[in-house]
Amino acid sequence: MVQVAKQQAEARLAELAGVLSRAAEPLPALDDPAFATLFSRLADKRVVALGEATHGTSEFYRARAAITRHLIENHGFNIVAVEADWPDAARIDDFVRHCARAPTLRHAFERFPTWMWRNAEIDDFIRWLRHHNAERAERDRVEFRGLDVYSLSASIEAVLEYLEANDPEGARDARRRYGCLHPWQEEPERYGHAVMAGRKHSCEEAVVEQLQALLEQRLDSLRTDGEAFFDAAQNARIVRAAEQYYRIMYYGSAESWNLRDRHMFDTLQRLLEARGPDAKAVVWAHNSHIGNASATAMGWQGEFNIGELCRTAYGQNCALIGFGTDRGTVAAADDWGEPMRVMSVRPARTDSYEAAFREARVPVSLTDWRQPGTEALREILSEPRLGRAIGVIYRPETELASHYYDSVLADQFDAFVWFEETRAVTPLPAHRPHGVPDTYPFGV
Repeated sequence: MVQVAKQQAEARLAELAGVLSRAAEPLPALDDPAFATLFSRLADKRVVALGEATHGTSEFYRARAAITRHLIENHGFNIVAVEADWPDAARIDDFVRHCARAPTLRHAFERFPTWMWRNAEIDDFIRWLRHHNAERAERDRVEFRGLDVYSLSASIEAVLEYLEANDPEGARDARRRYGCLHPWQEEPERYGHAVMAGRKHSCEEAVVEQLQALLEQRLDSLRTDGEAFFDAAQNARIVRAAEQYYRIMYYGSAESWNLRDRHMFDTLQRLLEARGPDAKAVVWAHNSHIGNASATAMGWQGEFNIGELCRTAYGQNCALIGFGTDRGTVAAADDWGEPMRVMSVRPARTDSYEAAFREARVPVSLTDWRQPGTEALREILSEPRLGRAIGVIYRPETELASHYYDSVLADQFDAFVWFEETRAVTPLPAHRPHGVPDTYPFGV
């Protein structure tokens, strides 16, 4: 029986690989100007979500940058929204849009995992984006925005800085309200544990009250300093969401995951609304955030994500593009808060989608099942298989339990970008190198 099952699995893998080998469109080298040409088929979308199978693979970052450049230059995309903290991304946004706002004292992307955004691949893209924006009118410049919810301390600081400059009395009230969270700002997970254990009352009422107080200034502020107020209001929303996130994270992963992805999706919608009817966004996030969760074990267990919410809100006006690899190296840590290491990525399991792409023998490719004549491809990709997800932590010794999940690829994504062999991102120093001017994006 075991031998028969093995033979059936091998035959099914070979059949899937054969279909993929015929459907996969080879892509040129990443440094070829024609690499992103095929992605012009996404020109009419309002949201294009570009994933990654790890948080530390150079090819994923470089490919997303090339595709995004192509969509910006040729098809009018004007927002880049990434799975990163809003205040850190705001520093980069100031840099790429040549904003004159005074910098804060915080450095960009210095919280673990620093290599996720502070790397040479992102630095290249940011410098290109600044150059692209240089000769454009302020209203036409492309934005670089963060979607995530983790920046409790930095967001409190940003709200207070805005109020101290524009409403000193309001700043005093905000300090009083946020004082509830002050002891926990640098380690907010301790706040959630203290509330759960009954040692601390919830700060929810105070942060909601502060958000409402700030939003009451909306009309007057938008007339005078729309961008600064937009940033402060978003930071106030982050404080509210972060307080909820850290308070519920101990009660179950589904609740905290859903709150985080709901916040990221709401932020994306707010950016599109603020930009106006011509807004078009490219989203960079992990496959687990931008693939439709309802087609994976995540959704079957009650979790949703940005991809599912985008599919519901925008229908065919969005595209969800997954990324994958078989083997190589990755930048990751052994555990949360541990140092980054360059680790070897094991070849994919034979019962995974990644193994089927490997056996298709098209080393770098785009496979798009939205195209006419791909019915057979969609059908065979509608059978559940394993997919692999490596975040900022990689545990190869427990890879099946730690990094594989069940999914239906045909419904999870609209298309898939494949690199058979990949290498780790190149981290940048944690601080601005000596002699580099203050306009350096990771040191201002």
